[in-house]
Amino acid sequence: MPKGSGKMTGTVVALLLALLGLALVILYEGWGIAGGEGGGSMSTSGWIAMILGIVATLGLGIGLMALVFYSSRQGRD
Repeated sequence: MPKGSGKMTGTVVALLLALLGLALVILYEGWGIAGGEGGGSMSTSGWIAMILGIVATLGLGIGLMALVFYSSRQGRD
């Protein structure tokens, strides 16, 4: 392991945690959770559309990654 790589790893982890915190603050403020204004509730159609979008996105991502690993093991890369 190169000298000082532990320090760099710690810096990267701290940066990623800071970005996660920023994303959570934006989520909290953007959806109106803090003050209760404008948040509203999502309709049943909206929930169904969101769930279908999540499932389709996960399926596509998992399927493509499976193809990458399969082609790599078959020596086709």
